[in-house]
Amino acid sequence: MPTLHEVIPREYRDSVALMQLSAALAKLPGIKQASAVMGTENNLALLGHAGMDIGKVAVGPNDLLIVVQGDENALRPALDEAKARLSAKPAQADGGSVKALAPRSIAMALAADAGANLAMISTPGEYATAEALKALNLGLNVMLFSNNVSVPDEAMLKRVARDKDLIVMGPDCGTSIINGIPLAFANVVKRGPIGAVGASGTGLQEVTVLVDRLGGGISQAIGTGGHDLSNEVGGISMLTGLKYLTEDPDTKVIVLISKPPSKAIADEILGKARASGKPVVVIFLGADPKGFTGANVVGTRTLEDAARAALALAQGGKAAAAGEDVPIPAGVPQLARGQKYVRGLFSGGTFCFQATMLLQESFSIHSNSPVGKSLPLKDMWKSEGHTVVDLGDDEFTRGRPHPMIDYRLRTERIAQEAGDPETAVLLLDVVLGYGSNANPAAELVPALEAARATAQKNGRAFICVGHICGTEGDPQGLAAQTEALKAAGVLLADSNAQAVRLARAIVTRAAA
Repeated sequence: MPTLHEVIPREYRDSVALMQLSAALAKLPGIKQASAVMGTENNLALLGHAGMDIGKVAVGPNDLLIVVQGDENALRPALDEAKARLSAKPAQADGGSVKALAPRSIAMALAADAGANLAMISTPGEYATAEALKALNLGLNVMLFSNNVSVPDEAMLKRVARDKDLIVMGPDCGTSIINGIPLAFANVVKRGPIGAVGASGTGLQEVTVLVDRLGGGISQAIGTGGHDLSNEVGGISMLTGLKYLTEDPDTKVIVLISKPPSKAIADEILGKARASGKPVVVIFLGADPKGFTGANVVGTRTLEDAARAALALAQGGKAAAAGEDVPIPAGVPQLARGQKYVRGLFSGGTFCFQATMLLQESFSIHSNSPVGKSLPLKDMWKSEGHTVVDLGDDEFTRGRPHPMIDYRLRTERIAQEAGDPETAVLLLDVVLGYGSNANPAAELVPALEAARATAQKNGRAFICVGHICGTEGDPQGLAAQTEALKAAGVLLADSNAQAVRLARAIVTRAAA
């Protein structure tokens, strides 16, 4: 397929801005794929894996590289559009006042605002460690959005932070809410007495969103990055976050969210939790909560249970789990003969993880990110049996924006699943909030309507189950998204866990 590229020397943009630019270019007429990245060796390799190999090109890690692929006549206009977007100037302040020069270093920014105590870093991984170390040495806490930071570097940064009584959130930390301010991929939630520390971005989003929607509020939501609880790092940031929330007078209940750590790290974290003197809700996704429930620590199985338990404890009540039996709504059509499999298409890695753990209680599950008893897919681009796919996995996002921003990969997969006579239920997550797609329903509804037409043309039922991770305060608006998706026939559950259980119930009913 025709491909065209352009190098813009010495032009740096952070990864979120580049993902958004890539998504915008990919929607232009005649463009099949588009990617705007910094010219690092790793990014060049990822472009090759995504089928956008441009051969040898004079580009360095400080240069911005734009690559577009599609109809030949559409390529040059797409590159021109990219450059126009990059060079667009922000609107001038009222009255034509002169804007101050933007800081060009962390030190310059701190000099301009001596009261700042947090630096958010989103640079290519090759430079992230050095920038984070500069921030720590200036006395700043760090939220490290960047990925591709080595585990030894992460451990070093977190030891430095601990010695300075600071915290490093990350690397690859996609979500935090600090003093009511959403950072990176995060939602607008009410302030309140529940604090959370999470090694999972979408896990942290789900818990904070559900607390908000159930009537509670969040004091702080501290992300740690997914490697924090590894043996090499030792849970330093989770322990620091737990310490902060223990000392915070506005936090009455603490929630800890992670995949199961090793026994030694789990014992240390649980020991500090028990010594905190506050109620602590713990979810180690996939682990039996009975193994760590006791004294002031309440273990839970699902993210929804964690949110409900925290709210109950904050209100002086007793934690209670959500019901596991989800009734099938009236009017859900009967499946045709041969329709027997759940097909989960997730943009949130933790939602995919939780769905896999819940579904494998009843079925044999295939996934591109297998956990527990689930089996690896032979081909990540093709489902087999019950399949749950994390579309945010690196294998899918090479050279492409994340699926929370760009829905094209998912809409293509929806069409594929609708054409499979064995697909019984489509299972989706929709993530709202800052950083996410501005109007997910506008992307999904046409794809779902086309999928329904395909299924019905072939004498099959079309059933789509989903859940929205978002609040009414989010830029996309929860009510508007809910209304549009329900109008398209999506069966919306209150949480990821409830959506998974509903999908399972529908398939189980058909098999009975």
